[in-house]
Amino acid sequence: MSSQAASQQLLEGVRGLVFFGFPLHPPNKPGTKRAEHLAKVKVPMLFLQGTRDALADLKLLRPICRDLGSLATLHIIETADHSFHVLKSSSKTDGEVLRELAQTTASWGENLKIEA
Repeated sequence: MSSQAASQQLLEGVRGLVFFGFPLHPPNKPGTKRAEHLAKVKVPMLFLQGTRDALADLKLLRPICRDLGSLATLHIIETADHSFHVLKSSSKTDGEVLRELAQTTASWGENLKIEA
């Protein structure tokens, strides 16, 4: 994972990391061990997560992002699973969700500070 590499040293040319469904823990086995290295990452991180992601309990991920402070941005997709498929009741299509993910990522990336 790029975040593991970034936690050990700055990766040349990398200005930020985007996680499309950060795999915080194995399915239905909540834990935070997989996120321990993130405290050592020195670049901004965008976490795109669904509320039904079996690999990332938001009750565990939210405090991790909060502890990372300004380096972490958490964007939640209601009713999305790990593959960002949404329930029909969400009133969104999978295509709309993919556009939201792309637009969120592009906007976030445009706002990264450029270091001189």
